Amino acid sequence: MTGSWDSVWRQADIATMAATGEDGFGAIHNGAIAIKNGRIAWIGPAAELPKDGIGPHTAMHDLNGGWITPGLIDCHTHLVYGGNRAHEFELRLNGASYEEIARAGGGIRSTVTATRAASEDELIRQGEKRLRALLAEGVTTIEIKSGYGLDLDNELKCLRVARRLGEQHPVRVRTTLLAAHALPPEYAADADGYIDLVCDRIIPAAAQAGLADAVDAFCEGIGFTPEQTRRVFEAARRHNLPVKLHAEQLSNLGGAALAAAFGALSADHLEYLDEAGVQAMAKAGTVAVLLPGAFYMLRETQLPPIDLLRRHGVAMAVSTDCNPGTSPVTSLLLMLSMACTLFRLTPAEALAGMTRQAARALGLQGEAGTLEVGKTADFVVWDIDRPAALAYQVGLNPMRQVVFAGRPLPR
Repeated sequence: MTGSWDSVWRQADIATMAATGEDGFGAIHNGAIAIKNGRIAWIGPAAELPKDGIGPHTAMHDLNGGWITPGLIDCHTHLVYGGNRAHEFELRLNGASYEEIARAGGGIRSTVTATRAASEDELIRQGEKRLRALLAEGVTTIEIKSGYGLDLDNELKCLRVARRLGEQHPVRVRTTLLAAHALPPEYAADADGYIDLVCDRIIPAAAQAGLADAVDAFCEGIGFTPEQTRRVFEAARRHNLPVKLHAEQLSNLGGAALAAAFGALSADHLEYLDEAGVQAMAKAGTVAVLLPGAFYMLRETQLPPIDLLRRHGVAMAVSTDCNPGTSPVTSLLLMLSMACTLFRLTPAEALAGMTRQAARALGLQGEAGTLEVGKTADFVVWDIDRPAALAYQVGLNPMRQVVFAGRPLPR
């Protein structure tokens, strides 16, 4: 050991979410975590805490009960956008389908209009409100997609806003370029022409500017075909960017298998995923990101194939899908509960879905998602008596303290 630790957190139970064991949480009862230079230097039972790591300047935090989990990870969001779509929510309640609204010029296109009209500072102001709600529930890592600009300048604008949010707030932000989200009005009759723009100009520009950590697309009947999606993935590969995919949300176009063929980090939604797609994801190690908020808001009845995903050993992540149309959700804890009640995940599976598996969906499994020596010291202290309480309680936030990169954050 080189020098003393910066801080020690003890007198709480710890759900490491690493070696899950019989309980599924990797529990250490009456545990302790030691931090040095923003990373976990030691973790284990408090009775085994080495005394030589405690120096005169080590900050000792005695928690007197509760549980510690890894910082939560929201691995699929569309957090940066202008305006809202409450009117479309009313239309859906009056019988209009998501597809009908989209084909009539609503849906994503209406948000594109508002987003293009907004300045970067205005998008920051709107995005901060949503981000702060997530941070208040223990989120320490978040993915933010573009996809509401749908031209070169505005896609890059949205990615810059996402980066600025990460610079201005205590959260790790991963950005994803989702230019292939929908057809902009100027390409309404020329989907292939728009994909040319995405592949030839938008992806190269985002890569050159260092604004994108990954590339995503919406492979669906009201989005882009598998062949168009393939072209987007090929362009991403040319610029050394990993891929993700909105797949099998409204129909089965084989998008998940296509994503797996490109070694995608994740395939997301997946209500209409079949066993061939599950097998392809299992072989590639592609994470299934489940989005119960969109399932709920769209009043979907087709469940993702949870048993197939379990049977084939596909990792399942859980996220808010925070967006203005189909999942205006800023509570990851609510998604934890819905993943259990709607999708029948166990509390351990659901919590792993927004820690360990969510980190994998972002390519951050070596940095975050579990509490292990060497990883960044991102964790949350909760006033609960068991981890399952996080999924059981709805509307009550039991978060006591967030530690981000070793620093306790003000509550």
